[in-house]
Order: sequence, then structure tokens, then C-alpha cells
Amino acid sequence: MHLAAPLVPFLMALILSGCMGESESSGENDGAISAQPPEEQTQADHESSVTIPVEGGATPVVFVGSNWDGVIDVIDGESYVKLGRINGILDKEERMEEIRANPIKLVAFHGIALLIGEGHNQYVDDMYSTRNGELLIVSRPSFADVVAIDIASNNIVWRFEVEGLRSDHMALSPDGSEVAVSASTGKVVHILDVWTGEEKASFPTGNSPHENVYSKDGKKIYHASIGHVFTPADRGVLTSTKGERIFKVVDTETWEDIKSFDISEKLAEAGYPDMSPAIRPMAHTEDEQFFYFQLSFFHGFVEYDMNNDKITRVANLPNRVPDMPIELYVNDSAHHGISMGGGDEKLCVAGTMSDYVAIVDRKTFEYELLEGLGEKPYWITRDVAGENCFVSWSGTDQMSVINIERAEEVVRVDVGDHPQRIREGSVPVGWSTSF
Repeated sequence: MHLAAPLVPFLMALILSGCMGESESSGENDGAISAQPPEEQTQADHESSVTIPVEGGATPVVFVGSNWDGVIDVIDGESYVKLGRINGILDKEERMEEIRANPIKLVAFHGIALLIGEGHNQYVDDMYSTRNGELLIVSRPSFADVVAIDIASNNIVWRFEVEGLRSDHMALSPDGSEVAVSASTGKVVHILDVWTGEEKASFPTGNSPHENVYSKDGKKIYHASIGHVFTPADRGVLTSTKGERIFKVVDTETWEDIKSFDISEKLAEAGYPDMSPAIRPMAHTEDEQFFYFQLSFFHGFVEYDMNNDKITRVANLPNRVPDMPIELYVNDSAHHGISMGGGDEKLCVAGTMSDYVAIVDRKTFEYELLEGLGEKPYWITRDVAGENCFVSWSGTDQMSVINIERAEEVVRVDVGDHPQRIREGSVPVGWSTSF
């Protein structure tokens, strides 16, 4: 396929934005025999919906997914010693044969690298394990799919193709039975059974669906779509070409919207009419009343009262790159990563373009900065106890464990190329691999 060089980025952007149609997605399993859930699955008492309770016979670990080389580093959840690696793209050659045979998929594959991946293919975005440490569920943007990998054998058990051309962030339900995955160009969120890969439900959303967060009781999903972060229309009247950017709360029984809104209206009401309405990562208090939203291009975050549907405060954090045009921000991300410590006292925030982590007092918004640890922090997750936050340094290929109360680094671990999502989970007892 020969395209005039100047047209290639334009056509790629059109395809990724859904303007030229999408590849067919079967949503069917494409792997070996599906794993079966254990006969008894007990829901452990657990305050966080982002950390998997570990069943007996499994070892608690931290998974660090590396976006550009497709590996998942597995780190002991207590000692933070690396136990091994999982290959997230062991079927790469098979997937590439399919992509090369489909012109739309081929253009999208290269478009993802050029427009979103900073020149790199995006192989691993997000991952969650089953509670017994048997399966690791992985979303793979460049392959537009989600797979379940048997951790013990490193074999693919099932595969689900998302709508459109790219998969993105996931969320695990509090009972560990399903994952919600955003289909970036499909404008939909799929709800998948973790054991079989079968689609249990789905719900529509805006352009570039992004973050999904389950409520603690599992009855709601908080979801944000962020628009076309790969376009250069970052200022003025052209910002409308970013697409539909909405926040919604979805009922997980009916899959209907409980509420849905464009946060630009809320920003204008609060006196911030010029701020981007694209909600990036989010955190919330234990009672889920106050949410803390990072927004595209903004160095800081906003506090949102979910009960009264209004922005209550704005936290401004340092901009260490004041002379950098916002068009050079990676995927519109001034900041990309935020998590709440235990007790709702402090937030851990990734200053992505400024290369720092901020520990922010929730009451006062006073902060301490941790600088000089790494480059381009691109995700933050707190541990089950709420004592530490895990930070991925995507520019220097490391992850840090930071004690939230003391605002200091506990340990730093070398991982794969361009780490992003970090999730707690489990592997079989005694599991390890070579590096």
C-alpha cells in the first residue's frame, strides 16, 4: 500500500478517530479452552476496588506492564524483589499476519505508533489477575484486544477483539469476576467475564473512552472519555474537533446512565471556562462523594462533589516546563496518574511532563514534591493498605514505591520499556521465571 507521505498522518488520524469506518470485531474467543472459575470464590473484606484480594494458595504481587515491549514484570508484593516476567504478546506473529492482511488494521497499527505511542507500538496497556493467581487479563492497544494469559504456563487462554481499532484502560469489578475495558475508537466499554472472555454487557460513551473505576459495592462504574488526544487541535476554536468528552456514572445492573455530563459546563460554573473538559485519571474518597480529576493540559487537579454535582476546589501544582508548547505534551497529559492514600488524607500525583511526584494534603492542597527520581511518571496506584503508592517512570523504565505519609521513596525497581499501568494481584505460590 503506497500513500503520499504527507497524507499518511492525516489518514491515520481519520481512521483512529472513527471517521473512515472501523475494522470488524468479532468479540469471540480466539485461544485455548477457557479456564474455569474455582468452585468457591469468596469475596474478601477489602476497601479498595482496584486491588485484588488474594485467595489461599496464591502469592501477592505487583504487576508492571511495559507498553512498548509487551512484557509484564512481576514484583513480590512484600519485598519488592522481582520474581519474573510474563510475555504479553506471545502471539505477536499471528496478530501481525492478521494486521498485514487488512489495510485498515495496518494503517491503524502504524497510526497508533505514530500518533499515540511516540513512535512505538503499544503492546500492553492494562492488566489484572484473577484472585487465585491463575489468569492475567491484559489489554493490548496495538492489537485491539484483551487476552487472558495462564500465568503458570504463559499461554493464552482466551482472546476478545474490542470494537474499533484500539483497546485501552481496564477496571476489575470488586468481586473479581469481570473487567471493563475501553475500546478507544469504538466509543464503547466492554464488560468481560474474566474466566471465559465472553462479553456480559457493554455501554456507549464519548470519543476515546479512557478511565473506568468501579464503585466499592460494584453497583456503579465511573467512566470518562477524553476525546482525540492525538490531534494537534489543542487551542482555540479547533478544540471542538477533539470530539465528545464526557463523564458518566453507569448502573452495573441495567447498564444505563445514572448521570452523564460534559464537565466543561461545571468548570465554567466554577469560574474556569478555559480548562479542558477531558478527564484523565481520577481518584476519590472512600465514601465516593469527592472525586479528584486530572484534566488534559492542567498541572494539578480539580475536586468534584459527586453528591451536589459541582466543582468545589482546584489544586494548582508546579509547572516545570512553562516554555513547552502544550502541543508537545505527551497525549495531552500535563499530569497522568493520581491516587488517594488510606484515610483520605493525602493524594499521590504524577507530574508527568514536569518529572515529579507530588504528595498533596487533601484538606489544604499543600504539597511536597519528590524530584530527581525518574522521568515521565505515567501512572500511580496505591497499595491495598493505602500506605504506599506505586509510580511508573515511563521515561527511565523503572517503578518506585513511595511512602505517602513520609513522602519518600521506599525502593525503585528496573522494569521493561515504557512502564505504564501498575496493578496489585497474585500469582501461583512458588511461581518465578528468568528475566
